[in-house]
Amino acid sequence: MEYYNWVLAFHVMSFTSWMAMLFYQPRLYVYHQEHAGNKGFVEVVKIQENKLYGFIGVPAMWATILSGGTMIALMPELFKSGLWLHVKLTAALLLVAYHFSLGWFKKRLHEGRCKKSGKFFRAYNEIPTILMVVIVIMVVVKPI
Repeated sequence: MEYYNWVLAFHVMSFTSWMAMLFYQPRLYVYHQEHAGNKGFVEVVKIQENKLYGFIGVPAMWATILSGGTMIALMPELFKSGLWLHVKLTAALLLVAYHFSLGWFKKRLHEGRCKKSGKFFRAYNEIPTILMVVIVIMVVVKPI
C-alpha cells in the first residue's frame, strides 16, 4: 500500500503524456490531408506523425495501462467502491481502441490510401476529449 501513491502519480503523468498524443496526432492528420499537394510539407508531417505515435504515444499508453493495472493489483477493493471504476475502465478501453485506430489511419495516410478529409479528422479529434471528461469525472467525483 505504501507504493500506491507513487504508482498513482506515475499513472497520472503517463495518462497526461498519452492524452497529449491522442489530442495532437489527429491534428497532424488534418495537416497531412489538407496539404497533400505539398509533398515536402507532407514528408515533414509524416516524420512528426511517426515520432509522436511511436516515441510518445505507444510508451505512454503502455505506461498508463501497466500503472493502472498495478494500482488495481495493489488495491483490488477498488472494484467494490462503486460502478465508477467500471465506467472508467470502459472509457480507457475505448481510448486504447482509439489509439490503435490512429495507427491504422497513419498507415493508410503514409500509403496514400486514406480517403478521410481534414474535416473528418477535426471531428475525430473530439473523441479523446469526451472520453477524458468521462474518466476524470469518474475518478474525481465518483458519481456512481
